Amino acid sequence: MDKAADVAAYLARLETERGYSSHTIAGYRRDLATLIDLHKQAGGARQDWRAIADASIRRWVAQLSRQGLSAKSLARTLSAWRGFFDALAEEGKVEINPVRAVRAPKLPRRLPKALSVDQAMQLVAEPASAGDSTFELVRDQAIIELLYSSGLRLSELTSLDAEYVHGGRAGYRSLSWFDAQGAEVTVEGKGGKKRSVPVGAPAMAALQAWCDRRRDWLRLHPERHTPALFITRRGTRLSNRSVQLRLKQLAIRRSASASVHPHVLRHSFASHLLQSSGDLRAVQELLGHANIATTQIYTALDFQRLAAVYDAAHPRARRRG
Repeated sequence: MDKAADVAAYLARLETERGYSSHTIAGYRRDLATLIDLHKQAGGARQDWRAIADASIRRWVAQLSRQGLSAKSLARTLSAWRGFFDALAEEGKVEINPVRAVRAPKLPRRLPKALSVDQAMQLVAEPASAGDSTFELVRDQAIIELLYSSGLRLSELTSLDAEYVHGGRAGYRSLSWFDAQGAEVTVEGKGGKKRSVPVGAPAMAALQAWCDRRRDWLRLHPERHTPALFITRRGTRLSNRSVQLRLKQLAIRRSASASVHPHVLRHSFASHLLQSSGDLRAVQELLGHANIATTQIYTALDFQRLAAVYDAAHPRARRRG
């Protein structure tokens, strides 16, 4: 049987029916390629999917663990395999899903890293020197302000268009865009779910400065027209990796933190908003979490902050020698 064809059909289904992102599809493709390789190594090159039992899955998980795969990666791999075998069962290609009998390794609870309010203010504070008004730095200032103001995921940020476009070149239609009039961004998050997020006043000012600079640049280079909000000097949409590198460099220059990345600003946005408002549901909506249990991790961050204040201020908080 052609196992690769079954995998390709399943991935196409995830993309078209469930709206999974290209990043998620790529991860599933790697995990299912691993499944095929392990089955082949076990002598299953000429066997169909029915030959895989729960004992095989357990043996392969142990093998991957010995090779250094983390508990988180193993859980993700099992999730990909489980979904694939569910699809095979629906098609009648297997009677039972062998992965259903295998439990994922227990994941250690890791709280997301967030900046303190002072660190966040230090990072987004725009330098006063005239030398910081270059194309890249005006753009980068708008990026860090927007990340902290609206809590966007990295992929949501880079997919933004400068305005909503429908019926443009080759029938192009925006999936995510900046609405300057409404002071908000509309983004397509995980699972193709759309949400609109407000943009604060400092972020709006930074975005307006960048949009003016972007407009001037495109006027000088009309042949490089692009709907993308954040662009390079070549007129191409800014990549995820470029944003990560630029943000890290800015953080080091501004002495905010050497380990700042886009998701740290998302965590900081959520943590600081929850500390001020106490409204978990609102934070869930703004972050685009499907399940409020995902958002509840920020309540632990808030408790850590309160515990730190207690330890530092209360005379009976700690035993002192």
